[in-house]
Amino acid sequence: MSLFESQSENRQSGEPERCLQANNREFNTLFGYPNNTIKTSKYNVLNFLPLNLFEQFQRLANAYFLILLFLQLIPQISSLAWYTTVIPLMVVLSITAVKDAIDDLKRHQNDNQVNNRSVLVLTNGRMKEDKWMNIQVGDIVKVENNQSVTADMLLLSSSEPYSLTYIETAELDGETNLKVKQAISVTSDMENNLKLLSAFDGEVRCESPNNKLDKFAGILTYKGKNYILDHDKLLLRGCVIRNTDWCYGLVIYTGPDTKLMQNCGKSTFKRTHIDHLMNVLVLWIFLFLGSMCFILAVGHGIWENKKGYYFQNFLPWKEYVSSSVVSAILMFWSYFIILNTVVPISLYVSVEIIRLGNSYYINWDRKMFYAPKNTPAQARTTTLNEELGQVKYVFSDKTGTLTQNIMIFKKCSINGTLYGDVYDKNGQRVEVSEKTEKVDFSYNKLADPKFSFYDKTLVEAVKRGDGRVHLFFLSLSLCHTVMSEEKVEGELVYQAQSPDEGALVTAARNFGFAFRSRTSETITVVEMGETKVYQLLAILDFDNVRKRMSVIVRTPEDRVMLFCKGADTIVCQLLHPSCRSLGDVTMEHLDDFAIEGLRTLMVAYRELDNAFFQAWSKKHSEACLSLEDRENKISNVSEEIEKDLMLLGATAIEDKLQDGVLETIITLNKAKIKMWTLTGDKQETAVNIAHACNIFEDEMDEIFIVEGKDDETIWQELRSARAKMKPESLLESDPVNSYLTMKPKMPFKIPEEVPNGNYGLVINGYSLAYALEGNLELELLRTACMCKAVICCRMTPLQKAQVVELVKRYKKVVTLAIGDGANDVSMIKAAHIGIGISGQEGMQAMLNSDYAFCQFHYLRRLLLVHGRWSYNRMCKFLSYFFYKNFVFTLVHFWYAFFSGFSAQTVYDTWFITFYNLVYTSLPVLGLSLFDQDVNETWSLRFPELYEPGQHNLYFNKKEFVKCLVHGIYSSFVLFFVPMGTVYNSVRSDGKEISDYQSFSLIVQTSLLWVVTMQIALETTYWTMISHFFIWGSLGFYFCVLFFLYSDGLCLMFPNVFQFLGVARNILKLPQLWLSLVLSVVLCMLPVIGYQFLKPLFWPVSVDKVIDRIHHCMRHPLPPPIRTKVKHASSRRSAYAFSHKQGFGALITSGKTMKGKPKKSSLLKK
Repeated sequence: MSLFESQSENRQSGEPERCLQANNREFNTLFGYPNNTIKTSKYNVLNFLPLNLFEQFQRLANAYFLILLFLQLIPQISSLAWYTTVIPLMVVLSITAVKDAIDDLKRHQNDNQVNNRSVLVLTNGRMKEDKWMNIQVGDIVKVENNQSVTADMLLLSSSEPYSLTYIETAELDGETNLKVKQAISVTSDMENNLKLLSAFDGEVRCESPNNKLDKFAGILTYKGKNYILDHDKLLLRGCVIRNTDWCYGLVIYTGPDTKLMQNCGKSTFKRTHIDHLMNVLVLWIFLFLGSMCFILAVGHGIWENKKGYYFQNFLPWKEYVSSSVVSAILMFWSYFIILNTVVPISLYVSVEIIRLGNSYYINWDRKMFYAPKNTPAQARTTTLNEELGQVKYVFSDKTGTLTQNIMIFKKCSINGTLYGDVYDKNGQRVEVSEKTEKVDFSYNKLADPKFSFYDKTLVEAVKRGDGRVHLFFLSLSLCHTVMSEEKVEGELVYQAQSPDEGALVTAARNFGFAFRSRTSETITVVEMGETKVYQLLAILDFDNVRKRMSVIVRTPEDRVMLFCKGADTIVCQLLHPSCRSLGDVTMEHLDDFAIEGLRTLMVAYRELDNAFFQAWSKKHSEACLSLEDRENKISNVSEEIEKDLMLLGATAIEDKLQDGVLETIITLNKAKIKMWTLTGDKQETAVNIAHACNIFEDEMDEIFIVEGKDDETIWQELRSARAKMKPESLLESDPVNSYLTMKPKMPFKIPEEVPNGNYGLVINGYSLAYALEGNLELELLRTACMCKAVICCRMTPLQKAQVVELVKRYKKVVTLAIGDGANDVSMIKAAHIGIGISGQEGMQAMLNSDYAFCQFHYLRRLLLVHGRWSYNRMCKFLSYFFYKNFVFTLVHFWYAFFSGFSAQTVYDTWFITFYNLVYTSLPVLGLSLFDQDVNETWSLRFPELYEPGQHNLYFNKKEFVKCLVHGIYSSFVLFFVPMGTVYNSVRSDGKEISDYQSFSLIVQTSLLWVVTMQIALETTYWTMISHFFIWGSLGFYFCVLFFLYSDGLCLMFPNVFQFLGVARNILKLPQLWLSLVLSVVLCMLPVIGYQFLKPLFWPVSVDKVIDRIHHCMRHPLPPPIRTKVKHASSRRSAYAFSHKQGFGALITSGKTMKGKPKKSSLLKK
């Protein structure tokens, strides 16, 4: 087995490991590696037509019409002209193809924009500008500051000391903080020497392409020696170079093999639940159609045998008809053609138009337009609109989706005084708003103009020289690992390892203690305009166990000071006993901060005796040089000096949520939408944010934490959680357990299980890896789905997609994934609906999404307004469309019994042609594009209205059967009422009116009135357009009637227009109007009765909500009071708990400094 084979998931077949040589394209081309071109489009010029047609004919109805077309080409059975099917089919296929082509063209344009970017590549000893798409494995490329990395490449050298390179990985993992990479020493010495770089011929063996963003294993062989390569040596495509003038890299993975593209997942053809249901219903209709055709064919056989055979003198059989059986078989297919309008092809044209229209509503919605970026919401697909009204599970990323990844210094407590609150003249506390006056920092030339603070008392304390306040901010300006850059004098740019660090240092800078620069041995701070240089003696950095950070400095006054910041639970144990009373006051302030969901840190200091420090420093050096148990030894030595600290105060930072996140999640909860947060962040950070934005509510009965390290532990944790939520779910008699013991065939669906309270679940990526395996996945699913909210942290992109797939596979629900980074792409593609937020983290998520917008809170409007309306409209459309076509078609069935089963049509041919195309098309489109049961205000105010879509109550198999029964009844009325009206009837002049043409006109006029009145009853939101479409179409029918049945037209084309004068004669007969009124009344009475009785005898929750809305319309409610959500004080110091290992060791090593130390100094270290 290969060295890397075990570490490489998602291996490409035939490539167990990758081999390449630098600067040797000839050698590398032998392996057939792809070039750096990326392709997110589906089609090209050659495959568009066959592939698109193949996808379209996967719709049963399209395949059905193709078969129908072939049948119509057979003259023996064709009862309708072939072009009646060809033209509509061509229109449907063309409209869909054009829409798909436009969508794919946009993807091609995006691909071309990326592929044609410029990059510097080393060719024949010179740097030459080339396009991204031409880069190949083994090339050496140069990337400059603020440029994106072209491909996954091995870092060779950079402009920084020790070939360090600072990168931002926002587009990959959603994190905007800086990360550092370092080249191996053997290549770092080449720096930017093109001669050495050109001569470099190192060979790399590494793992095959995979989607693991944080793992890489390989070996570089150069000049006979092997060097181990790991993730810290690899620059990934999508990273942006920061604070580094230039770097050189050896290309390892290109194009589709890069980790960015490997995480994109496969593009799948997404279809809605209603599409799948329509396929099933079309099958049902085929069976129903076949049954009707069979009955009529048998009827025809019997009639021909008993009557037609003896009637041949008047109606001779065709030469190819040898018996009544042959005639019956041919008649079966003739009726199959005539009755095909039960599934009219215009259904699919209308569906596409409705979806397109509702997509434009999303694009045009000004309330989803983000003005700061001039970006509207974008429906990138038009096929999923109604699915937006059926979402049950939302899978969300955290950083950049729920939060802005912006930290704001909000409040602080210094020496027992709380700063940050704003009070009016009467001493009343006021909420900070845009109108609140900001503190004026103009006295400080180094202040950051973007920093905002509102409590003037803190600035006054700084200005009057309050010693404790000065010491507090001095501590913040010294105790950190931030890098400073000053390209223009006075304009400081901080590059922090985390946004929290940046916020604290920026706050100190604005209040007069500006961190200006650092070396490996000094920190320069501008204190109230005076520059002071502190000697940096030691950095005791953050880690997961310590949850604190300390720096030891020698002041310009030659005092040795230790400054410490960390989690209050840790720092309060290290305080001097004299700080007890101050500690109690500070803890009260920390409780207040935590109630507001702020991230807190405690700040303390200690003045050290010089002799004590020297002795401690010796111990610390020994611990650092120790080869065994180094981590523990350093930790123990650190504890010796981090004690008897004097408390300075505490900081409170707001991890700024995106605007409206809190209200959105509360609304989604009311709509019974379950929220799962899938994030790569640490558990403490994710849980803190979950509380801050109300995903985890304070009223929850319990939050379960799954953190087992093996199958057995995780199984026990999941089952114990389920035992608390629903004890009976563990019994064998439980319906779900009984169902699972039967070992149902895949795919099977697990029904919803209702817990006995409100619960939350937290699980980390390590435990999830075990839980997603075959034996545990159902246990995980059942436990998680009982919870109101789930947090999955430390997840890989692949795990995000696996969780979404798990819910999709076993639950009959609609899933939605929303994210903004490349690490969210696989999740976005896996869900039924994928939403990309075009935020700070690049464009990958947006480019791979179905819908895109700039702010998370737009999701509420997308689902509760656009989604619900789209679903309701589509359901009304389908119910009405099937009904009107059942009525129209089934009249032929009844007529067959009176026409010798001869496949004669009831209606005039022109009426058959225009019925779906003209007479009933605009009313149904008006209903489907403009109807609203309640307006957008009530939709957002009463999220409970969303629930019917989740259970698909408005259009399902049961509703379809109702349409069918209603259609059968109406067709019965529409045939037999006109039949009874004209039977044996005569005009006032004694002439008969029971002829075929008169009867046909009466039936079709009654039919049109009935379906028009039906759509009028269905319409709940009347506009001028609705009136125009509905009544205008009816009026247009009469205009067309007089035109088609006019003398001139009939005399000019007697073979085409055969109803000469029928309209003129029949429309003045009382029998027509009697038939029309009776038909309308008999068809409408059951509908009106059902609509009246249903809320009384079979009410659903939505009916009660609609009643409340109608009551509110009559008696308006006061506007809802916005309340601040409180959080329990136990959740604190999320920053200290979640902070990763810092840059401390790197800073003190001197590697970040421009001037490289001499060899001798290196040996000393």
